[in-house]
Amino acid sequence: MLIYLARRSAVAAIMIFLVATSVFMILHVVPGDPVEVMLSSDGMDPDPAAVAEMRSRLGLDLPLHQQYTNYLSRLANGDLGRSFQDGEDVLGNIAQRLPRTLELIGMATFLALLVGIPLGVLAARRRGQFVDRLLGAVTSLALSVPTFVLGTLFILVFALLLRLVPAGGFVPFSVSPLAHLTLLLMPSAAIAVGFSAIIIRMTRSTVLDVLQQDWVRTARAKGLKERRILIRHVLRNSLGPVLTVTGLQMGTMLGGTVLVEYIFNWPGMSGFLVRAVESRDYPEVQGIVLVTASLFILLNFIVDVLYSVLDPQVRKS
Repeated sequence: MLIYLARRSAVAAIMIFLVATSVFMILHVVPGDPVEVMLSSDGMDPDPAAVAEMRSRLGLDLPLHQQYTNYLSRLANGDLGRSFQDGEDVLGNIAQRLPRTLELIGMATFLALLVGIPLGVLAARRRGQFVDRLLGAVTSLALSVPTFVLGTLFILVFALLLRLVPAGGFVPFSVSPLAHLTLLLMPSAAIAVGFSAIIIRMTRSTVLDVLQQDWVRTARAKGLKERRILIRHVLRNSLGPVLTVTGLQMGTMLGGTVLVEYIFNWPGMSGFLVRAVESRDYPEVQGIVLVTASLFILLNFIVDVLYSVLDPQVRKS
């Protein structure tokens, strides 16, 4: 097990290094000078002397290899730099906004698993019957509707027509836990609809595969109750692929909540990233992308470890 963890940790560290390098190189070949963007006003070209002075102050006049070396040195010390726009610490800004996005993703994942696994098992147990066909049609519909469309429909129905919840916004949990959870529910549900459809399909498929194994028929022949076979044996052996899909989907959501956060006015990472890209703020873009990619890699690492616990054969591969 320790060898497996060490190997996976080494792969994760190499991937993070490659992501950091790729982000740095891509940003520096993208057209557009961040200093000119910051100093431009009302479409007027900035003063060349002011541009040169600011480029020198920000270290953008150094050779690219030296900028890269300084960048890696700061990363090694846990320093993501300071924003070109306001001089604020990038890591501090990310630390303020990241928990809000993670909270959104966490709630969406909880809702998706809460709905998806039981319905997936139900569809497998009722294979070919009306319930199975109905769930197949519902999941197809859920996967075909974009998340931002669902979010808009939720606002129209639940906020404007029924007036059950606010249309959007953010209230810190420390100020009002109930208001915070109420505002969190709709954007999380909008994300969870498509996510739960994926979980339903994957759970159905894996449960059907396990139900056809010889050892399941042997357990039935021994007189074990169907519920015990399903919960203690079939479901446990079916969770590996479901866990993998869940981890990948959570990683995808890290960069896919832009429109949802915008629609519901949720102050997470997405709006922060859009602002940084528009202003060519290299430290902010590098920091956001690096943290997001690192979280994605970390999620996959955790999934691999959990998968190896569920299926010890994975450690040997």
